[in-house]
Amino acid sequence: MEVESFEDEEVAKLLNDWFVSIKVDREERPDVDKVYMTYVQALYGGGGWPLSAFLSPDLKPLMGGTYFPPEDKYGRPGFKTILRKVKEAWNSKRDTLIQSGAFAIEQLSEALAATSTSNKLSDEVPQTALRKCADHLAESYDSKYGGFGSAPKFPRPVEMQLMLYNSKRSGETGNSGEAKNALKMVLFTLECMARGGIHDHVGGGFHRYSVDECWHVPHFEKMLYDQGQLVNVYLDAFSITKDVYYSSLSRDILDYLRRDMIGPSGEIYSAEDADSYESEGASRKKEGAFYVWTSTEVDNIVGEHATLVKDHYYIKPSGNCDLSRKSDPHNEFKDKNVLIERSSTSAMASKHALPVEEYLDILGNARRKLFDVRSKRPRPHLDDKVIVSWNGLVISSLARASKILKGEPEGTRFYFPVTGTNPKEYMDVAEKATYFIRKHLYNEQTRRLQHSFRNGPSKAPGFLDDYAFLIAGLLDLYEFGGSVFWLGWALKLQEIQDELFLDKTGGGYFNTTGEDPSVLLRVKEDHDGAEPSGNSVSVINLVKLASMVAGEKSKLYRETAEHVLAVFEKRLKDAAVAVPLMCCAADMLAIPSRKQVVLVGVKSSEEFENMVAAAHAAYDPNKTVIHIDPTDAEEVAFWEETNGNIALMAKNNAAADKVIALVCQNFTCSPPVSDPKALESLLSQ
Repeated sequence: MEVESFEDEEVAKLLNDWFVSIKVDREERPDVDKVYMTYVQALYGGGGWPLSAFLSPDLKPLMGGTYFPPEDKYGRPGFKTILRKVKEAWNSKRDTLIQSGAFAIEQLSEALAATSTSNKLSDEVPQTALRKCADHLAESYDSKYGGFGSAPKFPRPVEMQLMLYNSKRSGETGNSGEAKNALKMVLFTLECMARGGIHDHVGGGFHRYSVDECWHVPHFEKMLYDQGQLVNVYLDAFSITKDVYYSSLSRDILDYLRRDMIGPSGEIYSAEDADSYESEGASRKKEGAFYVWTSTEVDNIVGEHATLVKDHYYIKPSGNCDLSRKSDPHNEFKDKNVLIERSSTSAMASKHALPVEEYLDILGNARRKLFDVRSKRPRPHLDDKVIVSWNGLVISSLARASKILKGEPEGTRFYFPVTGTNPKEYMDVAEKATYFIRKHLYNEQTRRLQHSFRNGPSKAPGFLDDYAFLIAGLLDLYEFGGSVFWLGWALKLQEIQDELFLDKTGGGYFNTTGEDPSVLLRVKEDHDGAEPSGNSVSVINLVKLASMVAGEKSKLYRETAEHVLAVFEKRLKDAAVAVPLMCCAADMLAIPSRKQVVLVGVKSSEEFENMVAAAHAAYDPNKTVIHIDPTDAEEVAFWEETNGNIALMAKNNAAADKVIALVCQNFTCSPPVSDPKALESLLSQ
């Protein structure tokens, strides 16, 4: 629409003569987008972007739609026709239009502000919802290419998180067949995605989605929220299997972010566009131009091993976007190749009669050569907005990587674009990003967040997702060995989140504060889509916080979480597949006693690092890790105020030269251990 309509003189004249045109960046103002997208979805049964909405001067929606061609075609009115019709209706039926817009907003307001008179979910719901969601996903599983559902295929990480969680829970309740099956689906999906063109083999990271069923030809945009969540799923897969194939993919994404998406002060940028110029001075941008290759280019760049590389990545002179009818319906990628691995590395290595390590070396060197040449091409546009919620997702994955990757066998080799960084460095990157938010997007006096930053903070206030995702990131920062300062900030942010967004009587969190009268709807969002919903993440945050603090505060966190879930009971019962993370959250809350690992020792020591890594070595979303340094007076004071039991444990278990671990459940603790391996085996019981 940008090219066809907004850059067209005739359309511009109609818009400028009759309308006030406002362009909204939906990432900067998700609250505004939500109002009019909800209206269009309710009115026409579907939505999407680009979104065009026509409003009265008092911002009530009069009419809307998604894509309009410039002229009438395919039985659809063109954009110019729409402009004329809206103008005619405004002149002849203004009052009716305004009334219907106001009525629509009123109706939507009522429908979207779900409340619950009950303070908690019915007892059977958590288990049933988890099972229903897993069954529904299993039915839609693509056993040939991995993933859930058909083309276009999105890597919706919350679905894989649910399947891994359900696999673990099934195993615990003795249903090992279901546990294995769910795990197999996720691992195969992760492998197919990594081998497909949705994965940027040359530069690392993942594109937005695949247009075909085989994860081959992507929509080439790269979004920060995908990278952060996918790192976590690959880390979980590594924790479960101990297969470095998955850990190296976590590194692949994080190394891409470090190289291309981090600003001078540690802030993490939002996205890279799909389109770019094919060459300097070209007049038009093209989708994927930065990422695709001709066979001749590969010959010239790679040199002696070109034949092997072309075989490995299915590169052909005529182009390779032919694996599905959906891959390239308009022949845009004629003679072009999107790298894809169609066979396993070991199979290809033996086909070329090479040891696997040597084969991987050749590929790594070839990718480096391609990367160097690609770096000289015109780059896709970088969206250097810094969005708090998305940074929160990545802070979480960086913190988790810093300890989980310590489980890789010594001497593990990595191949370009993976750099083989010391995992500790990922914690430094996480802390830098967090300091940036604290310094530039948080007001110490009001204790409020701003939503985003670009050349200074935006005017948009922090939304529910900003608080919830950042709190989740801070909790991971702390649990994976960061300072107790981050836990203290998480507690403060939770307090202000409850003050600003919580419906104290009806339960659940609204997406906005409701303080801006120009934003006409306050919605309680529950859909776990490309990003998880603020309500789902908040319940998990509250479960974790309740297991860290003591007394009334702990009880209040649990009650708040129970009331949030009660609001969405109907959704959990009737459409569990729309809320996978909420299904996990409901089950987490229903578990009678969460496991706590308490580590006592001096934090600057290597022993401490190793014990934290051991505490997190196994995949278990239903445990909390608490660590305390008995020699740090400030930290001891924090715990005396927050949870006296922890301070007492520190006092009773302080040992000068080692880190002591206790595993507690139901208020009883195991005998203390001081060896990482002993802690790992204690946790695997």
